[in-house]
Amino acid sequence: MAGPVKSVALLGATGSIGRSTLDVIARHPARFRVGALSAHSRVDELLALCARFRPDAAVATDPAAWPALRDGLRELGLPTRALAGPEGLDEVAADPGNDIVVAAIVGAAGVASTLAAARAGKRLLLANKESVVLAGGLLVQAVRTGGATLLPVDSEHNAIYQCLPADGGRQGVRRLLLTASGGPFRGRRREQLATVTPDEACAHPNWSMGRKISVDSATLMNKGLEVIEARHLFDLPPEAIEVVVHPQSIIHSLVDYVDGSVLAQLGNPDMRTALAYGLAWPERIDSGVAPLDLAALARFDFERPDLEAFPCLRLAYQALAAGHGATAVLNAANEVAVSAFLQGRLAFLGIPDLIQASLDALPGGPSDSLDDLLALDAQARRVAESLIGRTGG
Repeated sequence: MAGPVKSVALLGATGSIGRSTLDVIARHPARFRVGALSAHSRVDELLALCARFRPDAAVATDPAAWPALRDGLRELGLPTRALAGPEGLDEVAADPGNDIVVAAIVGAAGVASTLAAARAGKRLLLANKESVVLAGGLLVQAVRTGGATLLPVDSEHNAIYQCLPADGGRQGVRRLLLTASGGPFRGRRREQLATVTPDEACAHPNWSMGRKISVDSATLMNKGLEVIEARHLFDLPPEAIEVVVHPQSIIHSLVDYVDGSVLAQLGNPDMRTALAYGLAWPERIDSGVAPLDLAALARFDFERPDLEAFPCLRLAYQALAAGHGATAVLNAANEVAVSAFLQGRLAFLGIPDLIQASLDALPGGPSDSLDDLLALDAQARRVAESLIGRTGG
């Protein structure tokens, strides 16, 4: 039985994860309702979603966009409350009226609200890598103390979650195998990547994603961030977390056990599968994703990642080993580098160069509180920005 209708706060409603979440929710009106929606500054899109889903609250995380949101809701005759800024995000994330929080804000901007949802004991569907990369220890502690249920909805971590022992333990687990598509430049040598354009980097062969995460996939930094994330989410040492390139993106990840068994989760490359799993857990519901036709697939390929052509994955392991906030520096420098690349201020090969230079200049720092980590994040961004034009690539 589905039970009472669950209210969902969707943080990051106008991105690709947000759209997929709303698609699943709309398929199950007897199970879910939208309690809150957020967007940064895309007020027109947020208002259209409010008109359709009629949430209790809507948040414009850019305070300058709040008046337009307030006035737009009034013109639509909606009772939806208009909130603004990080405080508004924290409010809806911890609101007792919301049962589920989907953390889908890209970047460090989504960290505080994710922690707020964990402390409030929510079912937390985590699609914000940076919350774990920047503040993994704090998030795990907040989940424990708040009694939250953390369900990763990145396809790779969701696959691992489904393949681990049902009791949540790690008995008999030897390795986690994170699969990577290899991105649009799989098979190219480093020298062939010198003239890559933003549009080429964003043309992912399998997944439909935002531009930032698409570039991360093209550099393999996306997989590096997932390694760091897996370290915190599943409490296994870095040497027990490996990456294997699987260009078909059908096997989403695998768990290798000491008895020789390897369990894998398969499915068509569509984020709605993981989102439906998280929304309905421990039940299963229709996600709208087409059934997998194994006979039509013909073959599965696997290969090791090329760390010479794609050094960002190596840099992620390096930062994870360094500890003491180095992963926060890595994440911040990567965000600056990707933004500069998309703006045409940095070459594609300059992305790992800038990250390495940032790690060299600022190897880490204290990481005992969110304030410490956010200060380190801001410092790393300043350092990375100052280094643009002085790095290779």
